[in-house]
Amino acid sequence: MAIREAVSADGTTIVYRVTGPEGARPLVLLHGWSGNLLCWGRAADLLAEQFRVIAVDLRGHGYSDAPETGYDDPKNWAADIAAVLAAEDITAGALLLGWSYGGIVVSDYLTAHGTGALAGVVYTGSQANIGRGVPGAETGPGMGKAIPDVFDESAGKAMRGFAAFGNANTGPGRDKGPDAQRLFGGSIATLPRVRKALFYRTVDNTDTLRGLDIPVLVLHGTADPVVPIENGRHIAASAPEVRTSYWEGAQHGLFIEDPERFVAEITAFATDLRR
Repeated sequence: MAIREAVSADGTTIVYRVTGPEGARPLVLLHGWSGNLLCWGRAADLLAEQFRVIAVDLRGHGYSDAPETGYDDPKNWAADIAAVLAAEDITAGALLLGWSYGGIVVSDYLTAHGTGALAGVVYTGSQANIGRGVPGAETGPGMGKAIPDVFDESAGKAMRGFAAFGNANTGPGRDKGPDAQRLFGGSIATLPRVRKALFYRTVDNTDTLRGLDIPVLVLHGTADPVVPIENGRHIAASAPEVRTSYWEGAQHGLFIEDPERFVAEITAFATDLRR
C-alpha cells in the first residue's frame, strides 16, 4: 500500500492510496459527497486482489487540499482526476468508478478529457449530472431530510443532519456498525463550507454520455433514498453501450451492503472490456 499525492492544474494537492498488483488493470475509486478514500471498506481490499486500486480523496475531502473556491467549476474536478492518472503514468486501460457525487466527477473528467486513458466506466448509486431541473439529477428523500442541517457549522445540527441518512449507506442487517461509523466520521470531518459548496453548481453531462465509445456499468439499488434510481437509469438510457444491475431493495452503499456481489459484478464487467 502506498499513499501518494498529485498536484492538480490549479495547484490543489490531491491525495490517493494505491493497493493491489502493480501490473494489474488500474481501477480508480471516487467516493461521494463528504466521503473519503477509506469509505470503500472491505470492497477495496477485495478489489485489490485483482486490480491496481487507486482510491482518491476528492478535493476538499480527506487529506486532499480544501481550496476556498472552485468547487463549482467542472474543469477543476476533471483536472484532479487527470493529475492522478498522470502521476501514476496511466495512459490507457483504466476503469473509473464513481459512487454518488463521484459519478459527477467521473462525468466531468469524461467531458473534459474524453476516454483515451480509459477502458470502461462504473457508476454506483450515482448520477452524471447536478442542478435543479437538470435531467438525471434528482435529489432523493434521504438527502432532502439531511439538508440544510448537513451544511451547518454547529456540530449538533450537522450530526442530526447526517443521522437522517439512517442505514442508507450500509443497507439493512446486523454488524454494519463499524462501517457506519467510518462513513459518519468521514462526513463530519469534511469542512462544512465544502459540504455546502459541492451543491452550488449546475452541470449537464448528458451529451458526453451519449458520445461515449467505451462500455458503462450502472449499479444502483432500487430503494436508494439518497440518489434515486431514476438518475442511474438516465445514465443507462444515455450511454450507447451499457450494462445495468439494479439491486432489488438495496440502498445507497452497495459496496458495503454486499461487497462480494459488488466486486464480482465489477470483475465480470472488466473481464469483457475490449481495451
